[in-house]
Amino acid sequence: MSRLEQFLDQTALEKLSDLNNTHINNIVEWVVELCKPAKISIITDDKNDIAYVRKLALDSGEERSLTINGHTIHYDGYQDQARDKAHTKVLLPEGKQLGRHINTIDRKEGLNEIFRLMDGIMQGKEMLVRFFCLGPLNSRFSIPALQITDSAYVAHSEDLLYRSGYEEFRKLNGSPDFFYFIHSAGQLDDRGQSKNINQRRIYIDLEENRVLTINNQYAGNSLGLKKLALRLAINKSNHEDWLTEHMFVMGIHPEGRKRTTYFTGAFPSACGKTSTAMIPGQTIIGDDIAYLRVYEDGSCHAVNIESGIFGIITDVNSVDDPLIYQCLTTPRELIFSNILINEEQPFWLGMGRDAPESGVNHSGNWFKGKKDHEGNEIPLAHKNARYTIRMRELDNVDPEAENPDGVQIDGIIYGGRDSDTNVPVCQSLDWDHGVFLGACLESETTAATLGKEGVRKHSPMANLDFVVVPLGKYISNHLKFGKRLKRKPMIFTTNYFLKGSDGNYLTDKIDKKVWILWAEARVHGEVDAIKTPIGYIPLYDDLKYLFKNVLKKPFTEKLYKQIFSIRVEKLLQKLNRIENIYKGEDVLEIFWDILVNQREQLQTAEVNYRTDMIQPDMFIDTV
Repeated sequence: MSRLEQFLDQTALEKLSDLNNTHINNIVEWVVELCKPAKISIITDDKNDIAYVRKLALDSGEERSLTINGHTIHYDGYQDQARDKAHTKVLLPEGKQLGRHINTIDRKEGLNEIFRLMDGIMQGKEMLVRFFCLGPLNSRFSIPALQITDSAYVAHSEDLLYRSGYEEFRKLNGSPDFFYFIHSAGQLDDRGQSKNINQRRIYIDLEENRVLTINNQYAGNSLGLKKLALRLAINKSNHEDWLTEHMFVMGIHPEGRKRTTYFTGAFPSACGKTSTAMIPGQTIIGDDIAYLRVYEDGSCHAVNIESGIFGIITDVNSVDDPLIYQCLTTPRELIFSNILINEEQPFWLGMGRDAPESGVNHSGNWFKGKKDHEGNEIPLAHKNARYTIRMRELDNVDPEAENPDGVQIDGIIYGGRDSDTNVPVCQSLDWDHGVFLGACLESETTAATLGKEGVRKHSPMANLDFVVVPLGKYISNHLKFGKRLKRKPMIFTTNYFLKGSDGNYLTDKIDKKVWILWAEARVHGEVDAIKTPIGYIPLYDDLKYLFKNVLKKPFTEKLYKQIFSIRVEKLLQKLNRIENIYKGEDVLEIFWDILVNQREQLQTAEVNYRTDMIQPDMFIDTV
């Protein structure tokens, strides 16, 4: 502790000393010497410490108060609005290979580069040392996480999103078994935003269970415990016997029945993940990341590793997302990012209110018709604008959200953004087929990542951006996980984005409630289904009943046939794409058996029915 004495006051030294962990001391000392901050604050679980961070975010200008009590606004730089996939790299030790889907850099080269960029990067700033817990407290699921940052916004965001973990670190008894994250926003411009975006780096070091990220502020790049910790946990779980997944956890409550059935669900960004977890009448445990384990009785249990929501705010309105909208328009501690502010009032895209023609947004002073340097019109708010909120603030939080044993999972959903191929809901034939469907998940890109929108991307289990182990190993571990389960969750796929020939969506946003309730009914054996080459699809009468009794709206047989027809040629094209993607991957043989079998069944069906658009009533097998 002696060398830290020149950097820290007595109170801070005592906070570190109480943890009795030389590994933490060495990390803090190293970061201080490298980054050269003007001040260091050690933040514990104490309410006064946490309040200090929030005040610092306001005093520094990283956040600004709005009219509604507890609401603040934060702006990331104009070119720092989404995850930077190009500069997010895994540090690869010499002689090791991970897979062609993983963006890597030689570990020695990467460390030399980022250490050079980090040298003095915190000069004149205050460095915050934070302690969090990934997962519920006192749980076999949980992993302690150390965050060091010079951004009070990042530290405040993590207060909303994660459980305080200083006491969890105390329980380590000196062990190095924790993740740690070093972040600096770097030099700031006159708006307080990261200046050296061309030197933005997000380097994942699997050898040290750490992430080094600099010259950024957008939470997907800067918050260590978010998608950066997801990568570290995927590496850890895939070398052990559990799963780390990009999944929500929710409780489904069928109307008229006194039961709760827990589902997890994996959806790429902007594909309906949070809005599914927030369907009216249901309860939420988490909306983004889950750890899954096999329990002693052979059942699957899951926890939400977060305790808050970092959600996309675009199109959140009082009609389609009433629970979220209510939270965003009433007093509570909440951070908006990259939306329009006019007279201290927030406005975002698709909120269902008339917006003003001027104000302040992520581009600075904004007016309708304003264009960027490339001549593109700047919308009033960014498409990937966000809100950050504590889970416990929600009226629909599930009573088991903090259960250290998690909840028993009976259903898993894989959903993507697909305009022309997949049906709205489908049940897999069995666990292995369900893993195959998850491994084949594709989605059309959105504004949540940098690059062109509308491009069909393969994203197994909605997790490809974060998988830092060989893809074949990742899929094979899911198959092996199922073999250890005595009570296997049913696996479903959903697609809320099917379009007609006119380019319009064929279903409404609120219809997702019917697809989810049908899946829950299948778990309990309460409805039959039609067996098809791609899995089990609903019967018309069951959906008609749900639409009438749950949504109070008609559901025509014509629409049913249109959206639940099996589009053979589109599906065969997809199988060809999947075959090329996994060719050369070391995945279990059952994966290839399923692919070959599904292709043969689709081709046979096309011949037998003499059409590549097979309507549901053409299939005769129901179960």
